[in-house]
Amino acid sequence: MDFEMVMQELEALSSERIKKTYISNGAHEPLFGVATGKMKPMSKIIKKNQPLAEQLYATGNYDAMYFAGIIADPKIMTEADFERWIDAAYFYMLSDHVVSVTLAETDIAQAVADKWIASGDELRMSAGWSCYCWLLGNRKDAEFSASKIASMLDLVENTIYDSPDRTKSAMNNFMYTVAISYLPLHDKAVETAKAVGPVEIKRDKKKSSILLAAENIQKDLDRGRKLGFKRKYVRC
Repeated sequence: MDFEMVMQELEALSSERIKKTYISNGAHEPLFGVATGKMKPMSKIIKKNQPLAEQLYATGNYDAMYFAGIIADPKIMTEADFERWIDAAYFYMLSDHVVSVTLAETDIAQAVADKWIASGDELRMSAGWSCYCWLLGNRKDAEFSASKIASMLDLVENTIYDSPDRTKSAMNNFMYTVAISYLPLHDKAVETAKAVGPVEIKRDKKKSSILLAAENIQKDLDRGRKLGFKRKYVRC
């Protein structure tokens, strides 16, 4: 399938209901409104195709950009490529669920995520923290420095309240992910989550939401979630 065929197929799969949902979460035109599950048949045909992924991502069309992440070949993407992608990621569904997911399948993931976390830019910071969530939820514990992850938990505790909203959300997810998926620091992550307590996230034209990492951790444990849980794949 070439670029034109993919765009035509995405448009054919569009749904006004899905489009409205994406827009309510921050997406803007151009977009079609395609449920991500409906993209799977195309992705199985195309598999990985970085040149096509680049064409699709450059459209600025949310659905095309999302599909670009599915068919991207992270192993051949450079840091400059990821900087270009994060520059174009205009809301969290791109920064946290496309760019950071794709980055998490590379060998440069931690180095790039560290730079983004330190950048001071809301969506870069959010993508950096989210990338660590994808990494911790998939890779072996031995691939991480316990002292580094511990210092990141301290950073969350000390800065989360002063961080931008999307970054707060990603930091909250980081505490949860460390507690559930990274056994060496389960106890510290739980202690950090309890110390942080409720975190308010303000949303445009919507009621503020309250994030409670400690509660979510305990709920999952009560439901039988196994500590050390790892996903088989980062990207679906």
